[in-house]
Amino acid sequence: MTDKVAVIGSGLIGRSWAISFSRAGYDVALYDAAPGAAHAALGFVDAVLADLHRDGLLNGNEPDAVRGRIKIAATVADALRGAVYVQENTPERLDTKIEVFRELDQLAAPDTVLASSTSALLPSKFTETLPGRSRCLVVHPINPPYLVPAVEVVPAPWTDAGVLARVGALMRAAGHAPIMMNKEIDGFVMNRLQGALLQEAFRLVAEGYASTEDVDIGIRDGLGLRWSFMGPFETIELNAPAGVADYIARYEGLYKTLWQTQQHIVPWGGALSERVDAERRQKLAATDLPERARWRDRRLMALVAQKRDADSKIGS
Repeated sequence: MTDKVAVIGSGLIGRSWAISFSRAGYDVALYDAAPGAAHAALGFVDAVLADLHRDGLLNGNEPDAVRGRIKIAATVADALRGAVYVQENTPERLDTKIEVFRELDQLAAPDTVLASSTSALLPSKFTETLPGRSRCLVVHPINPPYLVPAVEVVPAPWTDAGVLARVGALMRAAGHAPIMMNKEIDGFVMNRLQGALLQEAFRLVAEGYASTEDVDIGIRDGLGLRWSFMGPFETIELNAPAGVADYIARYEGLYKTLWQTQQHIVPWGGALSERVDAERRQKLAATDLPERARWRDRRLMALVAQKRDADSKIGS
């Protein structure tokens, strides 16, 4: 019997999770309280499956088989019936999460794992009072999760260790690369790393050192090439003859000098926001943003396909 996953909320993230789980062979029950939302999500799924199949990103499945495993549930109870795992994707509001998780905890079977896709709320903030809080956690993806493998698995202080192990195994089975966090912290891992990079990017632009395009070139055509298949620790490991300790001995002094100029925060709003927006609008009209997002997804598909091919030929 195929395991069933319930996806609660069918917006940008929920519909992507549905593809990810179905592609891995899970039956998916998709529920959204907003009238018509789940049907619109299935329209998106139909639109992207052919592209995924073309790039070999359906795990050998035909598009019809992936689509056939995704069913719309009429109620939350219907979605949860028989589900081994729940991925919640409702709006980023604490009061909403508290109410939704109260309902999920009441309706789901006792051994069903309850996970939230939240990118900003700590799991302890909306699960503390639940009788089944030990089976609750955050599983936060990078958008879109059907293309980007990394997901953050974030426990609350009371999340059971066995639940964490089950979720890690389920994510790997679904083709994801879980970041198994030891404890919760604001921003988790990815937003904290991204936030540090963004603050420096805004600082360089605000203080006149570089344009937005120059900063983007530095990542797109520089650091990002290595970062697409290596993390920062492996990057520095390979940038010194004797590894990471050698790198630290050689370059920590340089970075200590840089850190002295990075201790102040540059606010992003006001005149700086207007400047950055003006520079971006020179590159891309606001009306072209949806098409550019589709371009991004097609580029991601091609990159994921290339990485898989390189892994098989060169090694990961």
